Amino acid sequence: MFGLGSGELLVVAIIALIFIGPEKLPGFATTIGKFVRQLKNAVDEIKTDLKD
Repeated sequence: MFGLGSGELLVVAIIALIFIGPEKLPGFATTIGKFVRQLKNAVDEIKTDLKD
């Protein structure tokens, strides 16, 4: 996933927890998840258009 190992993802998660806080972290994760899904859909759509 993005070239990161499990240890690196753990460090990123801990840093996010410190800076964002435990109250806002679930909402932030949801927002990031939606953004990644939209980005993936856009890339897939572009790939499909280029094939045609």
